[in-house]
Amino acid sequence: MTSPERIVYVDGQYCLESQGKVSIFDRGYLFADAIYEVTCVIGGKLVDFDGHMARLARSLKELDMPTPMSAQELLAIHRKLVADNKVDEGLIYMQISRGNADRDFNFPSKDTPPVVVMFTQARPVLESPLAKRGLKVITLPDIRWGRRDIKTVQLLYPSMVKNAAYEAGADDAWLVQDGFVTEASSANAYIVTRDGKIVTRGLSSDILHGITRNAVLGFAEEAGYLLEERSFTVAEALEAQEAFITSATSFVTSVLSIDGHVIGEGVVGPVSKRLRDVYIEKAVSARI
Repeated sequence: MTSPERIVYVDGQYCLESQGKVSIFDRGYLFADAIYEVTCVIGGKLVDFDGHMARLARSLKELDMPTPMSAQELLAIHRKLVADNKVDEGLIYMQISRGNADRDFNFPSKDTPPVVVMFTQARPVLESPLAKRGLKVITLPDIRWGRRDIKTVQLLYPSMVKNAAYEAGADDAWLVQDGFVTEASSANAYIVTRDGKIVTRGLSSDILHGITRNAVLGFAEEAGYLLEERSFTVAEALEAQEAFITSATSFVTSVLSIDGHVIGEGVVGPVSKRLRDVYIEKAVSARI
């Protein structure tokens, strides 16, 4: 017996997933000329939606891509997909491409309508098995393009490094540029120093400006933790008391080992556990 098909949104239409099609001339398909956002769903409601919309607007502006519709219209589509697919926990993926045009490196005319695609994925996020046991990561060179602050669909290298991590018996990779950790394959990276400071790379074009990152750092400051937004080396990470990542669907997840070296006590640490608990509590209360 096959599972029921999801309802998806493709270029102005709701349809069954098997009927969702985009043109071979879609620039997201031809050039990765598209951006995306992933919004977490808890209890059938959206987490940090306003933050994702603000970053979406920034990505569109940076790529000189037209805004397809208002944030309220996008919210309505998100809510309908959650309801139609009866998603209690999981995520909504949204992708916006520059639209359909014959293959040409030059952008099409500015009146070319963007193509919007959305679909849901149901999965446990509150009781994630990885969050309970913690992550093993390896380090790999960061050779992505230089505008990682724009959330584009250019995800081939992150996919390659995540697969390399799995093949090495790890869960993910931390990427390294000029001797310093930038971020994980699809998450921001942090360490907790021996004197209790939370350290993460400062915002720049080198990393994605994480929505969860922003919220967690705010909660950490409220809780009295000392924060340092600066680059850190792999050697610093190996000597850290704790390490963890943040993302829209992993929230705060501990890193227990890096390149086979155990971090701290080799268990989910108290700082990352507390931040995860606080984030979930506040995220749940602020859902829309």
